[in-house]
Amino acid sequence: MKIICLVKYVPNVEDIKYDYEENVLIRDNVKLILNPDDAAAVAFALKLKDSRPDLELEVLTMGPKSVRPFVEDLLRRDVDQATIISDTAFAGSDTYATAKILAAYLKDKEYDCILTGSKSLDGDTSHIPAQVGEILNLNQMSNLMSIEQDSFTKDRAVFEVESGDKRLKYEILFPAVLSLRKESGYELPYIKYENMSLDVSDKLDIISNKELGLAEDSIGLKGSLTRVANTYNKNFKEKDKTVVKNDDQGIDFVYSFLERKGFV
Repeated sequence: MKIICLVKYVPNVEDIKYDYEENVLIRDNVKLILNPDDAAAVAFALKLKDSRPDLELEVLTMGPKSVRPFVEDLLRRDVDQATIISDTAFAGSDTYATAKILAAYLKDKEYDCILTGSKSLDGDTSHIPAQVGEILNLNQMSNLMSIEQDSFTKDRAVFEVESGDKRLKYEILFPAVLSLRKESGYELPYIKYENMSLDVSDKLDIISNKELGLAEDSIGLKGSLTRVANTYNKNFKEKDKTVVKNDDQGIDFVYSFLERKGFV
């Protein structure tokens, strides 16, 4: 069984800047983080892989080559393969052009399921999963809050979706695109200490439009049909924190926390 996770590295909301003339994000010299919804998708896939060692997991991202260290850290978490799609010709691509680029890579790949996040911090449109599904003629569902792990096979999956104030249960046939939300609670494990400096370069590919062969007027700003009318920054609640003392009780609390996260 093979899963491909589509992920995106987005600007930290505290550092975000916007070019209002070109209607694009300014990504230069901005700290990037793994999009929280996408992190939940990878976290579920890794959780599934823990119980199914034969599962093959690939991560696919589109962005600048500077995301390489972040992608390598996913490989150090037991991801089998990773691909970065990077080319200056892709700069300024809206969701429509981005979906075409991702689909151009995926169309010749073998997989049972594509997992991704429902939306991204820097766009919040939720377009990509549906657009990729449409281009590849795949079943697709967004806003997943949980997936029944035992039901996840090569052929199908059962999951719950948030719809207004209700949770609805669905079954979907594979191949399909499933998009989780960070509120699902799936969390990435920490990198094990012995893997922190692990060389994973043999598991990472970087490809450009030379390999994909897309017409340059169909990607980047030229191929983007979106016209931005207005933008806004999303406000986030401050996370709760726990303060412990440097005593036996505090040490036990920290150790238990790290153990739950899979770090020790």
